[in-house]
Amino acid sequence: MKLLIKNGRVIDPATKIDKVQDILIHNKKIVNIQSEINEEADKVINAKGYWVVPGLIDLHVHLRDPGFQHKESIKTGCESAAKGGFTTICCMPNTKPVTDTVEVVEYINEKSKKEGIVNVVPIGSITKSQTGEELVEIDEMVKAGICAISEDGKTVIKSNLLKEAMKQAKTCEIPVFSHCEDTDLVQGGAMNEGKRSKELGIKGIGNDSEDVIIARDIILARNTGVKLHICHVSTKGGVELIREAKVRGENISAEVCPHHFTLTDEVVERGFTNAKMNPPLRNTKDVEAIKQGLKDGTIGIIATDHAPHSKDEKDTEFHKAPFGIVGLETALPLGITELVETGLLSPIEFIKKMTINPAKIIGIEKGSLGVGKYADITIIDPNLEYEIDSNNFASKSKNSPFHNRKVKGKALYTIVSGKVVVEDGELKTK
Repeated sequence: MKLLIKNGRVIDPATKIDKVQDILIHNKKIVNIQSEINEEADKVINAKGYWVVPGLIDLHVHLRDPGFQHKESIKTGCESAAKGGFTTICCMPNTKPVTDTVEVVEYINEKSKKEGIVNVVPIGSITKSQTGEELVEIDEMVKAGICAISEDGKTVIKSNLLKEAMKQAKTCEIPVFSHCEDTDLVQGGAMNEGKRSKELGIKGIGNDSEDVIIARDIILARNTGVKLHICHVSTKGGVELIREAKVRGENISAEVCPHHFTLTDEVVERGFTNAKMNPPLRNTKDVEAIKQGLKDGTIGIIATDHAPHSKDEKDTEFHKAPFGIVGLETALPLGITELVETGLLSPIEFIKKMTINPAKIIGIEKGSLGVGKYADITIIDPNLEYEIDSNNFASKSKNSPFHNRKVKGKALYTIVSGKVVVEDGELKTK
């Protein structure tokens, strides 16, 4: 089947292209990109007024499968990703059983091929069962297909164990994704520590719990030479530590989630558990530091930390509710609204943080448009204004603090290896 995309504003940060072009797709791959293509095609998409970009890549997704399919499944998680414009997602290992063996990696790979409509790349845990006591067989899991190791949801507190994991990851040429949280400093906190937590009488989580682990992991990565990726940065201090490490030329990258550049802890209410995530929503100074980090390149990745939970699980007292919100279907519009429309980032700078930059972190041949490459493409209407409706999410879970929020920008078409899986903003049933 030949697919022709006409008249779209092609934005490809990898090649620094930002101009109106046509793209021809045949046999899963891009076969031609020119200012005008008049060749016959089985399907033509008129993308006039739209952005045509490499398929978006999310390095940080919780698919909850195996073990927690009441929250999400590989099928529904991939559908949610596709609706959000993502063509490749990396799934975190805090499943049940934990993604700590070749067998679990193979389960995810096989199920993704059968049920997933986007590319799924597993991330392995650092320790067995995520207990922080014994390393997994990293080399064997790399052979099975993991792209990184992470204890996400937890932190490896034993520095000697993490250092050895970093050494092995360096040998295997994969990055370490670091969830930075000193649990001794958290001590049961449920939201950001500050004025708002005192007003609500909710135990707070200080910035220091994140910052001290970021500092430690930077030091360990420097000494081992591993590629270190800091997950979901939320603090001003964290941004500063990462900026200083990058100035020194260290092999470090960082991601931020849309909720951390969009919301502050002022939105937290005792009954509003969809505002509970880990790390928590911080204060205005932290949000401004994150935005500056995005602008100056300190933070090169936008990821969702898509963390689905059922309504029953979230419908409880704030301190008892699980951490996490869904994010796959809101990341793109929040980024356009908060970063592009405000002038903080140009369209090409924004798209770079969701395509080629994450692709480079995990070393995959994706995130760019070019003749001969697999046709993973997202077509975006950057001017479409609407209110987010979590009831319409493809995800099984609806735990979002952005329900009814007015935004701008939507993925209209998501194309994976030349196959249109989302058309006019809706999943294709056939």
